[in-house]
Amino acid sequence: MEKQAGSGPALSVASMGEAWARIRGRLREEVGEVEYRTWLRQMTLAGIEGDEAVVVLPTRFLCDWVRSHYGDRLRALWQQENSGVRRVDVRVGPQRPAEEGEDDAAPAREAAPRRNGLAEPLAGRNGAAVRAADPRGDWSAPLDPRFTFDTFVVGKPNEFAHACARRVAEKPAMPGFNPLFLYGGVGLGKTHLMHAVAWAIRGGEGGRNVAYMSAEKFMYRFIAALRSQSTMEFKESLRSVDVLMVDDLQFLIGKDNTQEEFFHTFNALVDAGKQIVVSADKSPSDLNGLEDRLRTRLGCGMVADIHATTYELRLSILVAKAAAAGVEVPKSVIEFLAHKITSNVRELEGALNRLIAHANLFGRAVTLDGAQEVLHDILRAHDRRVTIEEIQRKVAEHYNIRLTDMSSARRARAVARPRQVAMYLAKQLTSRSLPEIGRRFGNRDHTTVMHAVSRIAELMQADAAFAEDVELLRRMLET
Repeated sequence: MEKQAGSGPALSVASMGEAWARIRGRLREEVGEVEYRTWLRQMTLAGIEGDEAVVVLPTRFLCDWVRSHYGDRLRALWQQENSGVRRVDVRVGPQRPAEEGEDDAAPAREAAPRRNGLAEPLAGRNGAAVRAADPRGDWSAPLDPRFTFDTFVVGKPNEFAHACARRVAEKPAMPGFNPLFLYGGVGLGKTHLMHAVAWAIRGGEGGRNVAYMSAEKFMYRFIAALRSQSTMEFKESLRSVDVLMVDDLQFLIGKDNTQEEFFHTFNALVDAGKQIVVSADKSPSDLNGLEDRLRTRLGCGMVADIHATTYELRLSILVAKAAAAGVEVPKSVIEFLAHKITSNVRELEGALNRLIAHANLFGRAVTLDGAQEVLHDILRAHDRRVTIEEIQRKVAEHYNIRLTDMSSARRARAVARPRQVAMYLAKQLTSRSLPEIGRRFGNRDHTTVMHAVSRIAELMQADAAFAEDVELLRRMLET
């Protein structure tokens, strides 16, 4: 029986598990099934240390989210069960696998014995220790359960990278796809695809060992091996994996010794028919600061880039995320977010999550007015100031006329109509006054601009194809 600080009674190992099961059950009722499964289902009670309950989750992301959004509630629920528990510590740690037939709502089984304050793997039915991590658990970072191929939204900007990742997941070490090098900007889906490949290979046939880590972790492990004079163990352990996945390789730029070790590891694995998957923010040829021989090796397999998102892809992502959350989000709000938040998928999802959380907390429906109010800081940061010169240039390119025609005296319809479109967009997308817009179009009178704006609006009402054309120009300018 463990002793508890404070006035509350001590909890036996069995009663501690029962208290934890009741706490999980209350949380499930309070937050709802979808939110519970998304954020809280993987929580494991590691034990109670003095007046502190220790809860572990598999990833740093989940730990940070649960700590900031549910930490106070967890502490309150623990204090209801036992007043001696005054704090809750949420840590990254190994997870206890569910036994057959186990349900989240069922009472928790006997808590695991602890070493250094964290739960040890529980004994299985045959008395043998049940491993909470895969065979390369000491190397591999935890995988995010949300990042699978099923939850990856495919569109033009990422379809090639997705297809390559699928091929590698189905047939690792296939000629022409080893290594697979994924690159693109921040928040476009590289890490999602990396995790999806790892999940698919681990769940496939053959029982392959997958080691997934950041380049930073690779470096720290290598340095630790040097300090402890265990480099041979480092090499043997890492080279025994079937699939090596390294995220954010650009971190190795300037780290010459680590680059050399990675190069030798790379060669050893490829020569042994093992798969390597790497991601970075640039293509191998653009990663200045990497050794030439390493850049050459990285580029000898399949290199796939992920482009910036399109409006259509952002729409699809938002629709899929809203459906997964089980929340009805009006089409107008979805379109508004897809128009306004164009930087990356991560920020787009964050905005949607904030809207959904706000609606749940205050019991309100998601509305366009509410979205503008709740997301005012994000929207302000993403407001892009479009210039009249930029509008003129983009419209001239679209209609294949000369830029000088925007301010010329020519009245031919092939020139006049694009000029009117540019005036219309200048009125819609900038804060410039009508006289100022007129001056930018060859010192035309403000009444000419007024006529152009009203004429384009009329044509858009009458001609759906023309309206779509103007809307396309608007999207191109706003993104």
